[in-house]
Amino acid sequence: MNPSTPVSVLGAVVVAAVCFAIGGLNPATFVGRSQGVDVASVGSGNPGATNIGRALGRKWGIAVGVLDMLKGLVPTLVVLLTLGTWFALVAGAACVVGHIYSPYLHGRGGKGVATSLGAMLAVVPWAALAGLVAFLVALPFVKRLGDASVVATALLVVIGVVLAVRADDATERGVGVWLTLVSLLVLARHRRNILIWVTRLSG
Repeated sequence: MNPSTPVSVLGAVVVAAVCFAIGGLNPATFVGRSQGVDVASVGSGNPGATNIGRALGRKWGIAVGVLDMLKGLVPTLVVLLTLGTWFALVAGAACVVGHIYSPYLHGRGGKGVATSLGAMLAVVPWAALAGLVAFLVALPFVKRLGDASVVATALLVVIGVVLAVRADDATERGVGVWLTLVSLLVLARHRRNILIWVTRLSG
């Protein structure tokens, strides 16, 4: 199917809307409420895995992280297998944007690390695994999950740019551009971590 046809555009809009709604579902909020905790009023107030882990313990943080990853992985993979790569790019991006700007939380949301990882595992698994390895390698040195996420996401930006520039076909270039933009969005959500780094280095 040609992505420029009206049917394709309509299909992309439907895919984006459905995946945005799925991405907006917030496991941290559900888990917090089930345990009598308002995640917005504890720790950083961020409705994500890291904050719920601080509030309720590591096992709950891991559980939320896995659920956040699955809501990026499953919809994107289903779309990839049924409609193809271009629609999967729309699906993955919509899941991430829905998580970050949840319509159920009045536009608030998490930082998008786990959800973007899930979407990337569906579309470009080798890059997602490279980012995961970078995260695990960086974590013992930087100590903080957010800082390790910055390192991993920065690597994914580089991979995306290289892929977009060196790709041999339009689909591969599209994947590279998508990987770059999604990673930049996640980096933007970590601007506080980046600002602290810059301040330390400049001081």
